[in-house]
Amino acid sequence: MEILLRSCPNFTAKSPVKLGVDRHFASRTFAISKRSCNVKLRAISGSSEDGSSFVEDVKKNGVLLGAEMDESGSVVGFRLVPQSGDNKVGNTHDNVSNDKEEVIVDDELTETIPTKVTHNIVFVTSEASPYSKTGGLGDVCGSLPIALAARGHRVMVVTPRYLSGGPADRKFDSVVDLDCRIKVSCSGGVQEVVFFHEYRAGVDWVFVDHPSFHRPGNPYGDSYGAFGDNQFRFTLLCHAACEAPLVLPLGGYTYGEKCLFLANDWHAGLVPVLLAAKYRPYGVYKDARSIVVIHNLAHQGVEPASTYSNFGLPPEWYGALGWVFPTWARTHALDTGEAVNILKGAIVTADRILTVSQGYSWEITTPEGGNGLDELLSSRKTVVNGITNGIDVTEWNPSLDEHIPSHYSLDDLSGKIECKIALQRELGLPIRPDCPLIGFIGRLDYQKGIDIILSGTPDLLQDDVQFIMLGSGEKQYEDWMRATEATFKDKFRGWVGFNVPISHRITAGCDILLMPSRFEPCGLNQLYAMRYGTVPVVHATGGLGDTVKTFNPFADEGKGEGTGWAFKPLTRESMLDALWVAIETYRKHKTSWGGMIKRGMERDYSWDNAAVQYEQVFKWAFIDPPYVS
Repeated sequence: MEILLRSCPNFTAKSPVKLGVDRHFASRTFAISKRSCNVKLRAISGSSEDGSSFVEDVKKNGVLLGAEMDESGSVVGFRLVPQSGDNKVGNTHDNVSNDKEEVIVDDELTETIPTKVTHNIVFVTSEASPYSKTGGLGDVCGSLPIALAARGHRVMVVTPRYLSGGPADRKFDSVVDLDCRIKVSCSGGVQEVVFFHEYRAGVDWVFVDHPSFHRPGNPYGDSYGAFGDNQFRFTLLCHAACEAPLVLPLGGYTYGEKCLFLANDWHAGLVPVLLAAKYRPYGVYKDARSIVVIHNLAHQGVEPASTYSNFGLPPEWYGALGWVFPTWARTHALDTGEAVNILKGAIVTADRILTVSQGYSWEITTPEGGNGLDELLSSRKTVVNGITNGIDVTEWNPSLDEHIPSHYSLDDLSGKIECKIALQRELGLPIRPDCPLIGFIGRLDYQKGIDIILSGTPDLLQDDVQFIMLGSGEKQYEDWMRATEATFKDKFRGWVGFNVPISHRITAGCDILLMPSRFEPCGLNQLYAMRYGTVPVVHATGGLGDTVKTFNPFADEGKGEGTGWAFKPLTRESMLDALWVAIETYRKHKTSWGGMIKRGMERDYSWDNAAVQYEQVFKWAFIDPPYVS
């Protein structure tokens, strides 16, 4: 039996080996009963631990038949026949035992027609649903990889294994310890990192395990604020993510060096820097590419300049991450403003830059939306693109949703009226099916425009409407919601906190969804709303402006076009004007309102649509040589 050798620690940097995947294995997973790859995280590994070279190992453990080549002639793997004729592959560290192999065929993938050009794709992210999620980042990295795998790509997601000691830990019950440990040199010491794995929905979900990921709270902090060692925690993640394609024989094959890394937000921002500074100088990852995906530019991973040594990077690469705060942002007169900015490092070293909507890709190049990085992003605007996120069309489906009392579809909307009545009853509002019902779902903070809602609500509630808000955040806004509910008992309900079933029922039961965000890289609630036949009224910014087209009753030969209202500028008056137009349309122009519902529900919100656009960016990334070689 021929076995593909994947003992990466034995490969020398002088003769780097590029490892790939046989397409035959794209829809299969192999559970190997025992594996170990105790290796040190180094760009150079000249010999094995007992001093023997790779060639000596081959002579000792088996017969090297030859190298597998890709179309360009690059080596993508070796085939080895063990001398004993059994299925064991020799390793200078530990023997890899294949005493038990279980082959599972993913029928769903076999039914999908793959794309013509496929890639080995590695997502690096601080969260991925359903394992961890605090917002849109978790949704993207939990859904997009599955859509790309279904199109024939080999996809790995590298994310931390967060353990909080609560029920949420059950999400990791199915993951398996790969018995693979690496050493990461950073923060003045050496840390041991362990890899866990689950093969699900055609994707290799790889979890980086370290004691720093084991604590109560969310991925970034707890009730006392952000964790003080987040820079250290996500530096570990980035180092481990760069090693994973080289050392993890998932399904019998490593991903190898010719990978496409998708580094999501600042938490994964060191990946492009590490590829350029640590690996490529020694001939490793010279054919890899990296794309930084910006979900929210407001978060950049900025720390004091003195922490640069914690990254495990050569001193000469300080300029890539060096950052100086403007004078007005400094804390005192003697503050030089010097800092390191991880996201800035990703922007100057990545091959391409993506945002989660076309509108946001332009906004980040402006002083108003660039958060201090607008000039840098403008200098690279030729490689900046925006792709609107998709949504999970299985979870968010009004004809199947387990959280709503009545199901409905575009062909039969009667269930939506029943959802509205049930919502009014559940929240103690007067049951009035004909009364316009407005909803808001989101964080109660400045970004979401809560101050605009606060100033406009008294005038809005003078009209014959009902208003429901769901969210948590700043205490002053939570207290305002409670006070407003006490004042307008028959018109307003404020649910302080977040509740997934209630969010689904508000989306299904309301007639109008309000989103006056100051900036919104993509936004998902407006997509959920349109899929559920709820008309959005939004501030025309970022992804909101891209996805919500203002209603025009005279377009298309009088049939009308648009799916809601996108207003500008962000003022109390503009918001109220848009809401009143929507309310009057709902009351007096039922045909036009029905047309908006239909156009919203007919749109393709799936991740398959977004995956096609990502593939185009992948193609562009490989046209040119690495941006930093």
